[in-house]
Amino acid sequence: MANIVAVVGRPNVGKSTFFNRLVEERKAIEDNVSGVTRDRHYGHGQWGGKFFSVIDTGGYVIGSDDMYEAEIRKQVKLAIEEANVILFVVDCLDGLTDMDKDFANELRGSKKPIFIVANKADSPEKSMLAAEFYALGLGENEVYPIAAVSGSGTGDLLDEVIKHFPDEGEEDPDEGIPKIAILGRPNVGKSSFLNALLGKERSIVTNEAGTTRDAIHTKYKLYGQDFIITDTAGIRKKAKVKEDIEFYSVMRSLRTLEESDVLIIMIDATRGLEAQDVNLISLGIKNNKGIMVMVNKWDLVEKDHKTLDKIKKDMVEKLGENKWIPIIFTSVETKQRIFQAIELAVKVYENKTRKVATSKLNEYILPEIEKYPPPALKGKYIKIKYITQLPTKNPVFAFFCNLPQYIKSPYSRFLENRIRENFDFEGVPIKITYKKK
Repeated sequence: MANIVAVVGRPNVGKSTFFNRLVEERKAIEDNVSGVTRDRHYGHGQWGGKFFSVIDTGGYVIGSDDMYEAEIRKQVKLAIEEANVILFVVDCLDGLTDMDKDFANELRGSKKPIFIVANKADSPEKSMLAAEFYALGLGENEVYPIAAVSGSGTGDLLDEVIKHFPDEGEEDPDEGIPKIAILGRPNVGKSSFLNALLGKERSIVTNEAGTTRDAIHTKYKLYGQDFIITDTAGIRKKAKVKEDIEFYSVMRSLRTLEESDVLIIMIDATRGLEAQDVNLISLGIKNNKGIMVMVNKWDLVEKDHKTLDKIKKDMVEKLGENKWIPIIFTSVETKQRIFQAIELAVKVYENKTRKVATSKLNEYILPEIEKYPPPALKGKYIKIKYITQLPTKNPVFAFFCNLPQYIKSPYSRFLENRIRENFDFEGVPIKITYKKK
């Protein structure tokens, strides 16, 4: 059974700073502007030998007509339902506000253990101010003054919190599970895709670009296979990124790219493959990631029997020598081919982890080399004797030969194409290295 803690409260009390303190890394974006966190955001923490998951949530505002705040309230309620323990964060410096009281009334119906966490108590004088929150008459009859920035007071709080966990938990429940990231420009439908797959609102969706700010991790199961899907903030050209918050959102998206196994590069069918998408693909190749292109909003394109082939041909041309990247046309709105898109991502993961037996490699590739040997250089003939796949995370093939320094990149491309023709590495970058026999 999972141990789950939800960090909740009104806007701008320091929930994301506290979340980062609990998971011991800067996962959530922190800013002095209220409303930075919008979706539920997960991380893993440990205390007293017990492992637990932490959910960061957006600031809860009651009675607001704001589109985002209504969606944030839904996300907070889902987090409270999911959690074993609720940490209600308040602000010592602001004191007890009407918003705190309103939210406390919302929490009263919950049968779960609730801890009042008085943040920004970074001196004994400020800690004294925390006593005001006893008036809420909520939770474990104790108010815990802490300073999320320095970590002061969090130990005493966690000592009490872990008493409510039934088991030790897992160090990292996500270990060994394929990690798939959805990346792309703002407003191409990344969050809608995740919600359509899950059948529930995991990410907040609006027509406004830039709704998603943090990287949102979700565990998902399809046909008995577990994997983690991460929705990310839309990535625009540097010149267009004006706000600090968007800058950090983009940085989180790029870090997610580095941590993932497979990238779903989502593009808008009405705009086609743009320079920014090609840059993302290049970055994925540089980081040795499995890659696929998901063309969304296909329902909005006026089509005849030649449209698909024409658009696909145009995209393949833009991909240049990376023709091994698969392309799938979908509509999240009508749910057209969205499950095939995930099946394709899982297939790319399988290809990325594929190991080809040395005997098979030599059986299929050496005859191709005999037909078209490497061109002689300076009157010297290059003889490739033997091929093997190295025990690396990504497909790397070592070719043993007499003069490795004389083999040029066009011949490496020829060898890569022969490997791809004989073995399924669709969606995966291949590296070729030469070693002296």
